[in-house]
Amino acid sequence: IRGRDLFYGNPQESTQRKQLDDKLKEIFKNIKKENTDVNKLTTEKVREYWWYANRATIWEAITCKAEQNDKYFREKNSNGNTCTVNKCKCVDGDPPTYFDYVPQYL
Repeated sequence: IRGRDLFYGNPQESTQRKQLDDKLKEIFKNIKKENTDVNKLTTEKVREYWWYANRATIWEAITCKAEQNDKYFREKNSNGNTCTVNKCKCVDGDPPTYFDYVPQYL
């Protein structure tokens, strides 16, 4: 087990979680309606599609305040290669999450 899903991890916040999930469903429904490439996909597949299309931008937003010597918690990828060198990014500028075998999406 690699960790727990923070979105579903706190039962005390179930009302807020439900509101957020409902809002996300509405957002992805609108994406389906406006994008003919994904309008036949399930909501879950649209979520995956959206994450894949936007993950670099999201990582950039998460790490925008990272200083030159800040590092991601894991400095090596799954192949044992050094990944994060500065500002929580890999040598090629890709987010370290690209090396993660666990899919990440809303």
